[in-house]
Amino acid sequence: MVDAHQTFVIVGGGLAGAKAAETLRAEGFTGRVILIGDERDHPYERPPLSKGYLAGKEERDSVFVQKPSWYAGVQVELHLGQTVTAIDRDARCVHLGDGTSLRYDKLLLATGAEPRRLDIPGTELAGVHHLRRLAHADRLRQVLTALGRDNGHLVIAGAGWIGLEVAAAARGYGAEVTVVEPESTPLHRVIGPELGQLFTDLHQEHGVRFHFGARLTGITGQDGMVLAARTDDGEEHPAHDVLAAIGAAPRTALAEAAGLTLADRAEGGGIAVDASLRTSDPDVFAAGDVASFPLPAFPGSGRVRVEHWANALNGGPAAARAMLGQDVTYDRIPYFFSDQYDLGLEYSGWAPPGSYDQVVVRGDAGKREFVAFWLKDRRVLAGMNVNVWDVTEDIQRLIRSGERQDLEALADPGVPLASLGT
Repeated sequence: MVDAHQTFVIVGGGLAGAKAAETLRAEGFTGRVILIGDERDHPYERPPLSKGYLAGKEERDSVFVQKPSWYAGVQVELHLGQTVTAIDRDARCVHLGDGTSLRYDKLLLATGAEPRRLDIPGTELAGVHHLRRLAHADRLRQVLTALGRDNGHLVIAGAGWIGLEVAAAARGYGAEVTVVEPESTPLHRVIGPELGQLFTDLHQEHGVRFHFGARLTGITGQDGMVLAARTDDGEEHPAHDVLAAIGAAPRTALAEAAGLTLADRAEGGGIAVDASLRTSDPDVFAAGDVASFPLPAFPGSGRVRVEHWANALNGGPAAARAMLGQDVTYDRIPYFFSDQYDLGLEYSGWAPPGSYDQVVVRGDAGKREFVAFWLKDRRVLAGMNVNVWDVTEDIQRLIRSGERQDLEALADPGVPLASLGT
């Protein structure tokens, strides 16, 4: 039975919020747990939106964190399709869009991020899309089906993970795809130029066209429908639909209006939290895409904000335990995964361009079966295993060790990873 002596409110109906609610109950919290989400769908996981569900390989119900009946069963109160308009920290309450207010003893902000918008003419046309929410994926799945059936063209702005995964899904339906990217290779800000060509080759083999070194400057249409997309080098690309995949911005408006400390833009923005995911207000916590936290495994990195599934999966429970007064240190190595055609990969670590001085490849990059390591002064900052499995623990152990590595041994598949750095 719920004992209303304490009320914990979670703002954000994504994976981080759902896992926080689940953890509160699993840890024996008997107070009220209220989860507020501005979407009408129950909390869901985002990876399928650009992977299995979008590609038509998974059913819609597979994306949800829990069955809808679970919330009532553990007495988690849901306010779906509801917006939080303000936080009153003095009164310790949140104000909702319907005019009601909810008091809290502890508050978790898991408000996530919003897709960045194209600031060019033509974005009001019906064929311009973003991909962040389940409703977006529902719509885009229908669009890709129609494009494949009618030999239609999709132009994607941005060759990051979302752009590439959608390109792979679109080709699976038979749609024509052009990716416009201002850098010289895909994934430049994540893996740098050294391995970007691998993804260029992969997608070109499957019929994707790339237009590098350019940005969209306008989308033309007629009767509300997209006809073409223009780039700043004067090119015009035929298009029936356009996807903006140019990144996401943390949803910090609530926190900023409430006077909570935000992280610098240079550190990815977001709500600044300490190692226990506590904000500048001791009764307010933040987790998931919106949280900017210290990462002790990467000295000198300052704060980081990680927009990946594993951060929500692990950050929500960590914040919940901290809300309960447990001693929590959130120091997970950033991790994500991607699936494109017959290529599967996992990436662990933090190595943005400029932070490393060498890339070492173990295995056969030509066959797309290898592990790549990004190093600084022979210390591993990140590792990416491509079609090689069961090595994530070893990669993360090398990152945590901070030890200088024998580069020949690191590059030699005959030397077990488990033997390195020990």
